[in-house]
Amino acid sequence: MSRIAIIGGHGKVGLKLAPILAGQGHEVSAVIRNPDQTKDVESAGASALVADVEKSDAAEIADALRGHDAVVWAAGAGGGSPERTWSVDRDAAIRTIDAAVEAGVKRFVMVSYFGASKDHGVPEDDDFYAYAESKAEADEHLRGTKLDWTILGPSGLSDDKGTGLIEIGDGVEASKVSRDDVAEVAAAALAEPKTIGKFLEFNNGGAPIAKALASI
Repeated sequence: MSRIAIIGGHGKVGLKLAPILAGQGHEVSAVIRNPDQTKDVESAGASALVADVEKSDAAEIADALRGHDAVVWAAGAGGGSPERTWSVDRDAAIRTIDAAVEAGVKRFVMVSYFGASKDHGVPEDDDFYAYAESKAEADEHLRGTKLDWTILGPSGLSDDKGTGLIEIGDGVEASKVSRDDVAEVAAAALAEPKTIGKFLEFNNGGAPIAKALASI
């Protein structure tokens, strides 16, 4: 059993990930900024950990993460203003990465997006630019640490029912994937050492998730 913190514990992926991890016997902390969300995350099998990573400094986040074995970053500004996107998807993510290092948390799984890269090619006047650049900077920061990191690159997210099946690997082009299956991939990545140090782009496909990750 591991103790795992989900940053963005009340998000669409976080609420799906918590019961998977709890069902595997892990102790799950859902990091939330609004205490009114406590009941929802507890119903999903997690313990609520109230901490606003957008407003907290790295030392405060480290205090919250201390004693955990792994962190999953599943938070985001959710398409809000560019200012909030920079604040959450870049700045808070980077502080949380630094906090994990400070707290002695070894494993870190980042939920990013298909095509995330410093060479994303999104022009500055595009509405997507702040998100693309924020994720690229946060991902790059994570790669520069000694954490056992995995970066997940799901393609277009859907609310379709999960299939437990994905396609992953060289030559895969972006399509779509259900949030159910993103949560399943995050859980499987935590358990699969072969995913450490990898950026995994994936869609829904034909291969069972655990088998697909073990074959990379």
